[in-house]
Amino acid sequence: MADTERNFCVRYVRQPTGSVGSSNFRLCSEPLAECKDGEVLIRVAYLSLDPYQRRQMMPDINYAQPLKVGDVMVGRGVGRVIQTRHDDFNVGDWVKGHLGWQRYVSLPGMEVEKIEVDDFPPSIFLGALGSPGITAWVGLREVAEVSTGETVVISAATGAVGSVAATLARVSGCRVVGIAGGKRKCDYAVSRLGYDACVDYTRPDFREALAAATPSGVDVDFENVGGHIFDCVLERLNDFARVALCGLISQYNLTEPGGLYNIDKVLNRNATISGFRVTNYIDRYANALAELKGLVRGGRIPHVETIIKGLDKAPEAFVNLFQGAHLGKLIVQVDESIVQNKS
Repeated sequence: MADTERNFCVRYVRQPTGSVGSSNFRLCSEPLAECKDGEVLIRVAYLSLDPYQRRQMMPDINYAQPLKVGDVMVGRGVGRVIQTRHDDFNVGDWVKGHLGWQRYVSLPGMEVEKIEVDDFPPSIFLGALGSPGITAWVGLREVAEVSTGETVVISAATGAVGSVAATLARVSGCRVVGIAGGKRKCDYAVSRLGYDACVDYTRPDFREALAAATPSGVDVDFENVGGHIFDCVLERLNDFARVALCGLISQYNLTEPGGLYNIDKVLNRNATISGFRVTNYIDRYANALAELKGLVRGGRIPHVETIIKGLDKAPEAFVNLFQGAHLGKLIVQVDESIVQNKS
């Protein structure tokens, strides 16, 4: 690494009102941070784009670490150690953590996790073997406690969390019904991801189509979207149904989030809605990863990614995340050179 090399980063420069846009970010060229005692200098390979990052832009949000104007944009990433002043890390180690939208970052060793890439592509540690996969596992195994023979509905069916949740529900012996936007995604959910059925929420008869796809009602709702879609699912709940409330992506860009009309169904059906954050289940991570790795190696969880090349493309890609145009995990490839040299 040349002494004159600079760090390129994306900073969060303006709080959005309503929908987030590219103008809320700025690409910057800055001096490279010094690697201090106890730290590792990391060259970032991949960045994860996730709905939760929009929540961190909300004022007075009590969620993770709220963004302040001027911050480097937050985000999980994977990369390689290129300089180390920490005894537990060597140059060349692959690591993951909250690296932020930047080419280089120097962090305390305790804030990153060494990963054994083995025969996996490094980017999968931001998807099926990362927070999305573990989130799916926690939501179904720990929160909803799915059982054989149940009907499970998963909104945002073809996304990073939904696609893994589908496999976990299927291997548990459940009927799995997805909800996605457009015929292309619904066909993909059934043909590639193994859903028994997938309902297009853009259809004018969505409510009726959902009822047809869940003739025995809904025992578990893995909820990622909220709003009208969630409201329609509530109508289909069976007695003692469980809702694993993972996300509300339809609400994050709204200045006035919508309410629910069918909340009475929760009362009438003795149902339970449980919101959860995966970071509260750290003691389950090892069990989750063991099962997920087995399912990936066995071809049960498809490795589905939409990769955007170039850090400068991150703002536009993040905006498009909320349009639902991608399939699987949405990732920005920051540095192609270290990706090609994985070993």
